Amino acid sequence: MRKKKIMIAVCAAVLLAAVCAGVIRGKSMFTKKKVDSFDSVRLTLSGMRGTSEYELLAKGEQTEISFYSLRSADGEEERLLEQRAVCDTGTVLTLLNDCRLANWDGFHGKHPRGVLDGTIFVLEATVNGGEILRAEGSQNFPKGYRELLDGLYGLLNAQERSE
Repeated sequence: MRKKKIMIAVCAAVLLAAVCAGVIRGKSMFTKKKVDSFDSVRLTLSGMRGTSEYELLAKGEQTEISFYSLRSADGEEERLLEQRAVCDTGTVLTLLNDCRLANWDGFHGKHPRGVLDGTIFVLEATVNGGEILRAEGSQNFPKGYRELLDGLYGLLNAQERSE
């Protein structure tokens, strides 16, 4: 019993030291990660009805957002542009951070038992001067996933509404 109490005290001390060291250096373990800049973001969605892809390319103060349908024809993958819009990069950064995109890195959402179909997603993004974010899931999504899809849909369709 005494050994167990000593082990708990040692673990608590090590954890406290790690937290304090991070705070002293200005890096709290509890700080939300942030996307300060991005070069590209690619979100691929696959399901029973086909595959689609959102692609975001930063071009200075503007970002080009494209939505593609992916189809296989004669053994080759075909990427058909369905929609494209250009918007302010600051607006896109706000969306990415509101959806906590930086926290998605390493997410692997396993397919839930008993679900026969659903959506598979794969995200790859180059952010913050070259950092690569990767996430994937099968009918299991990170926090902010729905908000990101809704935001991208809104940005793509905002241009049509304003014309």
